[in-house]
Amino acid sequence: MKTCRTFSRIKAGYETEMGQMTNHSVRRAGTRTGKSSAGFAAGAKQRMARALTQHYAHCPECG
Repeated sequence: MKTCRTFSRIKAGYETEMGQMTNHSVRRAGTRTGKSSAGFAAGAKQRMARALTQHYAHCPECG
C-alpha cells in the first residue's frame, strides 16, 4: 500500500501519543492514573484508525 507523507505524519503523531500514554501506564501500574492512561492509549488507537481511514478515503495520492 503506497501512502503519502501526510498519512505517515498522522500515524507517527498518534503512535507517539500512544507510546507516551502506554509508558506512563506501565510506570504507574496499579494506580488510578496508570489505569486511566491505559484507557486513553486504547482510545488513541481507535482515533488513529478512524483518522487514517478517513484520510485514505479522501486522499487522491493514497486512495
